[in-house]
Amino acid sequence: MSRPARISRRRMFRKVLGAAIGTGWLVALVPRRVWGANEQIGVGIIGCGRRNAQLVIGKGGQGAPPAHARIVAAADVNMKRAAEWGRHYRCTAFQDYRALLDRKEVDVVIYATPEHWHYLPCIHACQAGKDIYGEQPLGHTIREGRKMIEAVRKYKRVFQTGEQQRSHPATRRAVELIRNGRIGKIHTVIGYNYPSPFECDFPPQPQPEWLDWDRWCGPNELVPYHTDIYLSRIPYDREPPFYTYPAEKYAIGPGWMSFRPYSGGELVNWGCHGLSMVHWALDMDHSGPVEIWVEPAEKLQPVVYHLPEKRDRGDAACSRTIINYRYANGVVLTLSSIDPKLGGGATFIGDRGRITIFRDGYECDPPELDKDPLPSGAVRVYESDDHMKNFFECVVSRKDPIMPVEAGHSVATLCHLGNIARWLGRRLRWDPGAEVFPGDDEANAYLDIPRRKGYELPEKV
Repeated sequence: MSRPARISRRRMFRKVLGAAIGTGWLVALVPRRVWGANEQIGVGIIGCGRRNAQLVIGKGGQGAPPAHARIVAAADVNMKRAAEWGRHYRCTAFQDYRALLDRKEVDVVIYATPEHWHYLPCIHACQAGKDIYGEQPLGHTIREGRKMIEAVRKYKRVFQTGEQQRSHPATRRAVELIRNGRIGKIHTVIGYNYPSPFECDFPPQPQPEWLDWDRWCGPNELVPYHTDIYLSRIPYDREPPFYTYPAEKYAIGPGWMSFRPYSGGELVNWGCHGLSMVHWALDMDHSGPVEIWVEPAEKLQPVVYHLPEKRDRGDAACSRTIINYRYANGVVLTLSSIDPKLGGGATFIGDRGRITIFRDGYECDPPELDKDPLPSGAVRVYESDDHMKNFFECVVSRKDPIMPVEAGHSVATLCHLGNIARWLGRRLRWDPGAEVFPGDDEANAYLDIPRRKGYELPEKV
């Protein structure tokens, strides 16, 4: 079938299926033959590591892509990994994701790359007319996130931020209780004290021939290859099968997830999950705090790893200070808890009680807060019980998914602001509308990072 005919038929089915979604039907219930042999949604995978392996088989907080979606291309700077995916899914493998975006059979992309490699695949996919499921955090800097929003909206793409907890029925129930005033007027929110990133200066190791290390470094300075930078967590099998990754092997040593300039540390990695619950419950997906400060008021001192070791030293030193945020409505968010379960949520305190959201549920104090059902006219939030399915439904309906690009940006910005406050060690004023620190050139310098030639943020997307 020619490409123009294929698009025409797909648009027709999108209208039919979009109407079905509006009446409560699910795309997954539509017989596969409706799409036809050539009407499946073609999926391009960018980043063939642990997280994308979980996404495509339905682990780690969501289901797998639906039956009418088929992986047609895979790309990774690690050509060995890309080729393995190519063999397994019988699809074309690339080392450069831009070649994947040129493929007409790719309708959507799912990317799960290191944090400093989120912005360009997103922007380029929008320009290529692809819809996007992108892992959190949205961007590595606040400026990146804003450019990603511009691209998604300019090219009218569907974008789902991979913060799967928003598609959990229990956390949705907790958010609705809070939004409907069960705990009264909120004055304080207590979240987990996530560590900020630390530094590394490892000795060189032999660079694998199948890895484009220069490109992996992206906008950052080109440094000698080291496995403990390249991998997300240490230790685990250096090149394990792409389809299985024992989660317990990721909790010991740091990889790029803990190191500047590749990541914002656990404050951004895990903070995007817990603080997503905060902004959802406070209805702040299009806003943010107006003031940020740390206690004690001191700059975060550099912590450098010269040789591989456990995360303990870096995490302890980079979580010494407590981060506080104040919103225009008077609510204060304090990242002070050491209770691990708050890594996936927070405790919301009002004048009638408190509700604690965690990774898979919530608790009410007193329990009677959850005794009665919400009334018929209650405030309701977006309902989804499967993050990936929600994305593919929206690819058909052309509606925004449960975690659209603006929501992802709001949460990621909250995390970045906390890191900036730690790095400067002083009280900061923030304008969430203009996304600047008013009259503060020193703080505004942290809104983006220096970039190597070829990796610049575009002035116009």
